[in-house]
Amino acid sequence: MKDHFDVLVIGAGPAGLCLARDAARFGLDVALVDEQRAPGGQIYRNVGAADDSLMRCLGEDYARGRQLVTEFQQSNPTYFPGASLWYLDERLEAGLLIDGQSRFISCDRLVLATGAQERPMPLPGWQLPGVMTAGAGQILLKSASVVPDGRLILAGSGPLLLLLAWQYLQAGVEISAVIDTTPRANRLSALKHLLRALPAMDYLFKGMRLLHAIRRARIPIYRNVTELRAVGGESLQAVRFSRGIQDIQLAADTLMLHQGIIPNLRLAQAAGSELKWDDRQQCWKPSVNKWGQSSVSNLYIIGDSAGIVGAAAAELQGSLAALHIACSLQKIDTGQRDASARQYTSWLRRHLAIRPFLDALYAPAVEYRLPSDETLVCRCEEVFAGELRQAVRLGCVGPNQVKAFTRCGMGPCQGSSCGATLANLIADESGLSLAEVGLFRARPPFKPITLGELAGVES
Repeated sequence: MKDHFDVLVIGAGPAGLCLARDAARFGLDVALVDEQRAPGGQIYRNVGAADDSLMRCLGEDYARGRQLVTEFQQSNPTYFPGASLWYLDERLEAGLLIDGQSRFISCDRLVLATGAQERPMPLPGWQLPGVMTAGAGQILLKSASVVPDGRLILAGSGPLLLLLAWQYLQAGVEISAVIDTTPRANRLSALKHLLRALPAMDYLFKGMRLLHAIRRARIPIYRNVTELRAVGGESLQAVRFSRGIQDIQLAADTLMLHQGIIPNLRLAQAAGSELKWDDRQQCWKPSVNKWGQSSVSNLYIIGDSAGIVGAAAAELQGSLAALHIACSLQKIDTGQRDASARQYTSWLRRHLAIRPFLDALYAPAVEYRLPSDETLVCRCEEVFAGELRQAVRLGCVGPNQVKAFTRCGMGPCQGSSCGATLANLIADESGLSLAEVGLFRARPPFKPITLGELAGVES
């Protein structure tokens, strides 16, 4: 097995697939690594094996992935499916676990296309069996055609919630209610960006079609909801919330939560990339130029891992990064690069025109960024919001200090489910800005690896 490539791509979603395809077509020696057993990432998960019935349920945007996967396979790069990246350092040397064997691979250019993760939405009772994220529900549908049984409620804010409701309707799933926690003020804020969004009106029309289908199915939609909580003993029994002066409780067997997505940053941190706080998207993201090149010259970060852009824009970012890498490795000259980039840049500008509108509309509600003291924040180590606030009052003004005092972030997820909430709590309690609060440190191993696998590392 080779241990060095011109380009090593981490992540087989739309951005990674496009970059690997184009870089291989330029004659570069490309390897693509992904945890899944088949290419597609989260958005196109299992698209190569999906039958016609599942394709109809998931819609035309999902079907687009089949062509992309085919083009990637035809370009014939080296592909490592089912591989975990457990180590990465500032030399851009990657430790991979492939079929139970661990080895190090180096490269001339490293590309991170690791996508996004769901923003945590901590609320009372979210740890109950029967409560899960909307993204997890979509994974089950795409990978195994598994759908929830019984009384299903979708709650939260963001485009994925509407899309999943529509997909479940196509699959014949009964939905008891959709609970929209989008703050009323967000709609007014979003209107300021509507004119700028006109070049990407197809996104708005798509959202309207999804909403129309939900209404046509006579699914109750509760808007302007606050004080959402899951109620139950050994498992979920009901969902309770307020709407104005009205307190409402709905029986439920499954509750799926969603509050938008944020970039997956752990590997970017480990590689030494400069990060910046984005007030508009309320998250950290890497500093990259128009080609996806980071502050580490041989490191490229593209797609949602560089800031939330969506699948279509991620593909274009992959193609732009491939042009720049091919030029830097002398496969094409700058004239060829710039000429080819013009059309991609124009298309990308159109797709990104919708982002300010969506970011304003679906900005996360304060009450789920700053949960009440009795709400569990770190589910791995069972740390509550009140304990975290107390640690800040004792003088902990950064996530890593709070981690040392409370164990928040020390569990198997390494802070991916609680880090964003902890930062918000620290900022609120200390008076610091989120940019000043910072992030958990990224430390390997990023994925579980046994001592036996570690001892057998080939270098």
